[in-house]
Amino acid sequence: MAQDHSCDIVSKVDLQELRNALQQAQKEIGTRFDFRGSRAGVVFDDASSTLKVTADHHAQLKSVVEVVEGKLAKRGVSLKAFVWEQPEQLPSGGMKQSALLQQGLPSEKTKEITKTIKGLGLKVQPQIEGDRVRVVGRQIDDLQAVVHALKAKDFGIPLQVENYR
Repeated sequence: MAQDHSCDIVSKVDLQELRNALQQAQKEIGTRFDFRGSRAGVVFDDASSTLKVTADHHAQLKSVVEVVEGKLAKRGVSLKAFVWEQPEQLPSGGMKQSALLQQGLPSEKTKEITKTIKGLGLKVQPQIEGDRVRVVGRQIDDLQAVVHALKAKDFGIPLQVENYR
């Protein structure tokens, strides 16, 4: 009697780590000499999952984004989870830039992931379940091979494996 093994391929961001990284970035922006007395700041809107960065000019905006990305990387939040928009000039003379947080797998990415899994030629069955892909197989080694192949390929979004059993 063989038992089927399964795992879920998802794309999630730990919101607590995200908040901690942004809090550290805000603290650094508040204490750095080159940002003192300026409009440099970082705000995350939970309702729309949008990160908003503001500064006085383009070079300063770039520095603020670098600080935020550095803090996110140190806290283990993938930079692929954000889709950055183009910087915008504000009427008051400042600059702003927004980034949208991607939670879950979009439908085109789930199709691409299942196509990749089927292309491996292993005895596993990928199934799309909402914003996740469930992979079922008899051999646990086949599931491990799928996970390694997906981690090696860049889909443009962070991937995690859940419910590995």
